[in-house]
Amino acid sequence: MIVKRPSFWLLILCLIVFSLLFLLKVKDEMIDFEVNYEAGQRIRQGETLYRAEDGHYQFKYSPFSSLFYIPLSYLPLDVAKGIWYFITLISTGFLLYISQRLLVSSAKEAWILPMLTFLILARYFLRELQLGQINTLIAFLLILMIWLLNREEKHSSSWGEKSAGLTWGLSMALKPYSLIFLPYFLIKKKWQALGFGLLFLALSLLIPSLFYGFRGNFVVLKEWQSSLSKSTPLLLDSQDNISIIALFMKWTANLKLSTYLYGFLLIVLAVFLLYIILKGSKTNQALLLDCAIILVLIPLVSPLGWDYNLLFSALGIMIILYSFNKYPKSWRAMLAANFLIIFFSLYSILGRKLYAGFMSLSIITINFTIVIAGLAYLRLKGHR
Repeated sequence: MIVKRPSFWLLILCLIVFSLLFLLKVKDEMIDFEVNYEAGQRIRQGETLYRAEDGHYQFKYSPFSSLFYIPLSYLPLDVAKGIWYFITLISTGFLLYISQRLLVSSAKEAWILPMLTFLILARYFLRELQLGQINTLIAFLLILMIWLLNREEKHSSSWGEKSAGLTWGLSMALKPYSLIFLPYFLIKKKWQALGFGLLFLALSLLIPSLFYGFRGNFVVLKEWQSSLSKSTPLLLDSQDNISIIALFMKWTANLKLSTYLYGFLLIVLAVFLLYIILKGSKTNQALLLDCAIILVLIPLVSPLGWDYNLLFSALGIMIILYSFNKYPKSWRAMLAANFLIIFFSLYSILGRKLYAGFMSLSIITINFTIVIAGLAYLRLKGHR
């Protein structure tokens, strides 16, 4: 009981701090949640989700994703915000907890790992809370998927891979980012995960028919595709877009050239990842390293990879911290400097001018490319 008291009081302190943060600041913001809250109201009334008059605050996710907000849409907005805020906090806690348990045998060991990981990525987790986004929940679902796959490999559980597939399917239904795991499942012949995940995704495209009818649902799906195709090019050079194509747009200011460079680099990354998976040194932690690299790639390869999406790299950063002594001195110096840049790249520290310059050069994209290199080093060397 004595051992548990410090953790208990630390948890209470965090709860108080984050509750005050919500009451004093965040509850008056969460603009992205407000968009999703309205989408929940619209779909239960059978109204279209994608409206040009919504402008920048147009709902951009699948019709199924709006179903997630239906229960909250019956509540007053402030109450719904509070619930979603704490759902995000709980998802953050489980994301860090499960990542830690994938690396160490006991939750009591290496408590510093989740703490340091949170600090390095603090600006992204806090931005997620400020906007009321859904990425932390999706990151938690993907970490849960990895935990289930890892458990299945170790214990040959008959339900592990199927459950992982359903979890993957839910994450794809909420946001299509998770489709990035599809080639990996094909390469590793995870047929049950692949089948159950794609089946859930297919069903998620049909379920909104309960509100629109089959014909109306098809129209809404076309509206979703149309809204994405119209809005995406306008956001490629946005300051907070940290994707690879955004990097090229900021460096060249040429959409056609940026698209070609982006396509070429995607091919290079795909070949490199394939080489790592197939030819990398054998290690009993290959699954974790492969999946950690893929998670970091999510915001980099997505055309609309916003800076707060970099919270997907939590597992990758925790792996590097856990394996830090296995790197040569030159690598340790580079990785430490890289983490410091990530931590200190705050608007409140840099100021308007320096922060704008930092983001316009897409330096943060390079920072997380270095994270991928650090994970690839462990994978190719066969240890973690």
